[in-house]
Amino acid sequence: MQAAATSESYFQTQLRARASNDAVAAPSGIDHLVNAAAKYLPKPQVTRIRKAYEFAQAAHAGQARFTGHPYITHPLAVASILVEMRLDDKCIIAALLHDVVEDTSATQSAVSRHFGREVGYLVDAVSKLGNIHKSHHEAQAENLQKMIFAMARDIRVVLVKMADRLHNMRTLAVLPHEKRRRIANETLEIYAPLARRLGMHEVMVELEDLSFENLYPLRSACVRRARTKFALNRKFVLKKITDRIAKAVHGANIEAEVFGREKHLYSIYRKMKDRHKSFREIMDVYGLRVIVRSVDDCYRALGVVHGVYKPFTDRFKDYVAIPKSNGYQSLHTTLFGLDSIPIEVQIRTREMDDVASHGVARHTKYTGSGTGSPRESLSERWLQEVLELRKDAKGNHDFVEFFKTYLFPDEVYVFSPDGDIYTLPSGSSPVDFAYAVHTDIGNTCVACRIDRNLAPLNTRLETGQTVNIITAKSASPSPDWLNYVITNKARSSIRQALRANQRSAAIALGTKLLNQSLAHASTHIRNLDFRRLRRVVRGLGFRSVKDLLAAIGRGEHTGYAVANRLLAHKDPDFSAVPVEIDEAVGISQRDHVIISFARCCSPVHGDPIVGHVSHQRGFVVHREGCPNLVEIRKRAADELTPAKWVGMPDQEFQASLKLEAANDSNALSDFASVMRQVGASIKSLKVESDDDEQALIDMEVSVRGLAQLNRLVRRIAAIPSVREVRRAFR
Repeated sequence: MQAAATSESYFQTQLRARASNDAVAAPSGIDHLVNAAAKYLPKPQVTRIRKAYEFAQAAHAGQARFTGHPYITHPLAVASILVEMRLDDKCIIAALLHDVVEDTSATQSAVSRHFGREVGYLVDAVSKLGNIHKSHHEAQAENLQKMIFAMARDIRVVLVKMADRLHNMRTLAVLPHEKRRRIANETLEIYAPLARRLGMHEVMVELEDLSFENLYPLRSACVRRARTKFALNRKFVLKKITDRIAKAVHGANIEAEVFGREKHLYSIYRKMKDRHKSFREIMDVYGLRVIVRSVDDCYRALGVVHGVYKPFTDRFKDYVAIPKSNGYQSLHTTLFGLDSIPIEVQIRTREMDDVASHGVARHTKYTGSGTGSPRESLSERWLQEVLELRKDAKGNHDFVEFFKTYLFPDEVYVFSPDGDIYTLPSGSSPVDFAYAVHTDIGNTCVACRIDRNLAPLNTRLETGQTVNIITAKSASPSPDWLNYVITNKARSSIRQALRANQRSAAIALGTKLLNQSLAHASTHIRNLDFRRLRRVVRGLGFRSVKDLLAAIGRGEHTGYAVANRLLAHKDPDFSAVPVEIDEAVGISQRDHVIISFARCCSPVHGDPIVGHVSHQRGFVVHREGCPNLVEIRKRAADELTPAKWVGMPDQEFQASLKLEAANDSNALSDFASVMRQVGASIKSLKVESDDDEQALIDMEVSVRGLAQLNRLVRRIAAIPSVREVRRAFR
């Protein structure tokens, strides 16, 4: 243990020394920065950058970083990172000034006055994100939302923030242990995936490796040492493969660069950990990249490399014809190399390689000649989905957790019957596809065909499939869809439609319940005087009759009480309608959004049923004989309403069974066999055993109705080890 601690301390010391080095903490001076900017920006803009530096230097005078360097070295380093990405002058100026409002006496109005409102906005937006690494989850969530909203308005906000985080990570090792671990963890959870989602591969790789080093210095050093040794051992073989492919490509008159690719540290570590594989198993693949001049040369080079080594037929991906949502383009193929060792080859143009490294920073376009607001086209759809996600999040913490899982899904590419290509997250269903095509298509979806064959709506789509959505005008979304859709557009649209449907269903149910009570006074809601009805409705605090009916359907008011109020209005001689009710409320699949089934007795289709209205759950259906009905009858007999099944709902019902059986090791396989025979399924199983001979079993099963449940009970009772089986209440 002491040796491990000593090694950890040694490697941490090495990291701290590197973080404090001038080359890392203060990599460039103002002259180096303006000279680099002058290579692509006009002279007046470069002059503005120097002016911003002087402003920031004066504001930060006397301040120092944990590394011991003057504070101005940090904004200089952040600006230098953005200059390497060849971003505009306003973005670079915002980087130089990004801490002056938060950490000095300078104000946003002063920044806007000296450098313009656009720079003022960028500095203000980035300053508000300065505390995103607070330990409190709500503070983190609030700041993350600010960043997303700022991104939606101007993508340069997140570019400055990414550069700020990158330089802070380069010098992270000088911070106290707990703070260092917290920031490194947050970087792995949010910033690195966000960089990847925006196509900023180089930033992502460095953020991941720096986080890995600061979280696990010893492990990082071991992986780095093993990677270096492995690369030296395979240097000759890799050169032989590279030379052979380069010779073949050049022989086809294709101008190209061919070089090996090195896996980064955190990628190696994560694969070893997640896949439970050794270092050699992870590294036993050669990686090559072929950079050509044009798209046409990409496909020509692909044919050439397939002629040199045979390809794996199922491991080819064309991201040139079908780019990823973050703009990434490349041809990916895997070849049988020497001694059958796989060779992973990426083929792309120089421009594609630049985009693959810097992502959204390369897609940011400006109006005029280098000025104006950026218009980032490739991330707009994704940003809009994230903004819609906020509408459905139940709170800040919910938003953060969903955002983490949403940051970087793998993608599938599917086709419409007309041949249009749709990019969806991996794991998407036909319902996700339907909403991607159009909201109305999703809302009226009833079935689908995948490659011309009928398929369930919860099928997971795969790249290359053709999906045809079958719709019906009378159809509406099912709450069950929320269990398997994964795109935010689908989830948001379904919830919106369900809310609308729930109101319609609540009005219909409220009308049923009110008319049921009015019928005992030989009248109907249509027979009531409209002015009297309106006065009563307003007296109860509602704006319209429909609002009142919806409230009855949701359980906020009882039909019995409202009927008495309506009939007694200006009629002092009126006596209350009788409690006894003859007409039963019909329970059908169409009412599924406002009707719920009591968990205490688990009614299934075919059971004699009765219901009552609950404020939280709408109209709650119980089995007759449910013990809980006794308490409801004592409290208020008029709350109970007879109910009946209407039609055959196309859904499954949960039922509880209680068994006494011999403690037989074959019992579970017998139960499974019976379930297959009957067509039911086990949802949960709990076994308690007091001795070696007898077991008490609580079983939750899923059935279509009472007839199927009765068949299941008879089959279970016939199992030799079962002594008793009965339906249970919970």
